[in-house]
Amino acid sequence: MKNSLNSPTALERLYRNRFDGHAEYRMRVWKILAGRFFSQYVASDATVLDLGCGHGEFINNIHCGKKFAMDLNAGVRQQLDSDVIFVEQDCSQRWEIADATLDVIFSSNFFEHVPSKQALSDIIAEAGRCIRSGGRLIAMGPNIRFVGSAYWDFWDHHLPLTESSVAELLEMHGFRIERSLDRFLPYTMVNKRPVPAAFIALYLMLPAMWKIFGKQFLIIAAKP
Repeated sequence: MKNSLNSPTALERLYRNRFDGHAEYRMRVWKILAGRFFSQYVASDATVLDLGCGHGEFINNIHCGKKFAMDLNAGVRQQLDSDVIFVEQDCSQRWEIADATLDVIFSSNFFEHVPSKQALSDIIAEAGRCIRSGGRLIAMGPNIRFVGSAYWDFWDHHLPLTESSVAELLEMHGFRIERSLDRFLPYTMVNKRPVPAAFIALYLMLPAMWKIFGKQFLIIAAKP
């Protein structure tokens, strides 16, 4: 029997091969990103969903009221802190979350892995159903405009996206764009020579550097 690329087993194997050996460093980086940047958009009592949560680096490090993490990869569960509710499912199917119960939906480097535009549209429709009026969707990912052909160095990248295309999709589903950056973080901070964590904190304080090194978009959208 063939093993689907998007099956939980295949995903777990793929991400284990890609990220093993970098887990501790990635968690340090995300502690800085969550605490020094993204926390300004997340109230201390907010209910937050980390959509396509990877190894849980964001949701484990953000301070908020109630935490959800959603991913198809079953191996994620062991990476999450005990206060995180794990929803194991295909994110393009109906979410196992009640209507209008989320204050913030966060997604980093996930949309490009979705297998089709229709599937991504279905995901955003579910986000619109589950987020409260006044709630925010925060999305970050590689910008094909600046990454170029390196975008396809990852086997599981399917959708080439820019800040403009993602903003248009969000607006189609009734979201209002509050902030749109074509350049935010570098394409990757995990390589043969990882960037010192202290540099990440400095980078966040100097937006002028984003225009030089940034290759990922950042979009913050609100549900009216």
